[in-house]
Amino acid sequence: MNIKATIKNIISNPTSFLLHNSGVKQTIAKNTFWLAVAEGITRFLKFFLIIYIARILGATEYGKFTFALAFVSLFVVFSDFGISTITTREISREREKEKEFPVILSLKFILSILTLFLIYISSFFITFDIETRKIIWVLGIYIIISSFSGIIYSFFRARQKMEYEAWAKIIQAFIVTGIGFFVLFNFPSIKNLSFAYLFAVLTTLFFLLFFFHFKVYSLKIEFNKIIWKRILTMSWPLALAGIFGVIYSQIDSVMMGYWGQITQNGWYNAAYKITGITLIPVVLIYTSFYPVFSKAFKESRKNLQKIWDYYVQLMIFLAVPLVIGGTVLASKIIDFIYDPSYIPSILAFQILIVTSGFLILSNPFNQFLIISDNQKKFFWITLIGAIINIILNFFLIPKYSLYGAAFTTLITSLLIFFLLFEIISRIALIKILNYKLFLTFISSLISCVPMFFIITLPKVYNFNVLISIFVGTLVYSTTFFLIRKLINFNL
Repeated sequence: MNIKATIKNIISNPTSFLLHNSGVKQTIAKNTFWLAVAEGITRFLKFFLIIYIARILGATEYGKFTFALAFVSLFVVFSDFGISTITTREISREREKEKEFPVILSLKFILSILTLFLIYISSFFITFDIETRKIIWVLGIYIIISSFSGIIYSFFRARQKMEYEAWAKIIQAFIVTGIGFFVLFNFPSIKNLSFAYLFAVLTTLFFLLFFFHFKVYSLKIEFNKIIWKRILTMSWPLALAGIFGVIYSQIDSVMMGYWGQITQNGWYNAAYKITGITLIPVVLIYTSFYPVFSKAFKESRKNLQKIWDYYVQLMIFLAVPLVIGGTVLASKIIDFIYDPSYIPSILAFQILIVTSGFLILSNPFNQFLIISDNQKKFFWITLIGAIINIILNFFLIPKYSLYGAAFTTLITSLLIFFLLFEIISRIALIKILNYKLFLTFISSLISCVPMFFIITLPKVYNFNVLISIFVGTLVYSTTFFLIRKLINFNL
């Protein structure tokens, strides 16, 4: 993508560029822009809130909150069952399938009700503490309502109108942050905080449905068992893959909470939340690429290869410096965000930041399996990952606590990456490795050398960590693009 041309288009005609789709690259850039704004604001606000939750409530109470949230997150896949992803894929391919959306909406509603009931029943088996159980119920409603908003977002994504999704997420973030801080400073407790989250998502859903009904597509409910069956036939591999994906991302917190390692769970999730922030660009790119990637698979093998190359290059550009820089600056990052009681989080963060690198590199492979209708293969990969994750957690958490959980997450991510690589190599619809990607990887590695030496200099390292990160990013990016210019090869 020509960065200069993109900037010129924004300046010369901002309304057209940011609100209308006029080409593949412009559409990707527009959607990425809106998602970047939304994710940047929402992640910043929520992360800022999380910092104060961890500081004000302490590691133990924060551990209880993250335990309850991790537990209900295990069930969220049942409320969606992969239908949101399938909805985006099918409607982006054939606009006429929008007429099936009321049927999909009814299916989503039924799944949500059943999932709420499942959370309620399961809460009696995971904890005997009544207070924690009540928090699980409140957060269960919160997570299911958030998931319900996802089916509306899938429609926006199919039309490649991510600006609507962006505004909804921004509004919700401001509401939850405002109420969250009010609760923390006036009625600090994890129970009250849970109700703040619930109120925010309820308010957002009300306005989202109102806007969708009157401005986008008339809301109604229709029941059609034939369409339900067809959608579920396509979505069940994604649903099961999602279940196992959630297991290997959340089961460590649930297991630590179940075994009474509440404080350790707080330390672990303090590190985990920071690595989540580092994945923001990946979320943006994944969502922006999905509709055009899916369309290219059906229409043009040549465009598919171009999109694949560009996608993987972006992932390499982000992953390599993140791992190196994050590992070097880990202690400063933890110290800057939390207080000295969270020092045990440093090593866990260093392990998890390496995990983030492999998650970033895995993204194009994940998406390619979905757009190529290989959901079943994706399911088997996540199943294997979930089984390995549970087994390793069972042995490592009792002995090594949060470090065992972090190491298990790393091993699982490595395994999934190599399985994805192997399977897509066999499909052979595109060249997954080529000269362009090799040059990008080498350029990224070379660019990390001056970045490493600069950020480890005492004068730079002892700066505020935000300055150190900024300097490192500047050095890396400048070196990277200079190298690419010298070899006359654009990203």
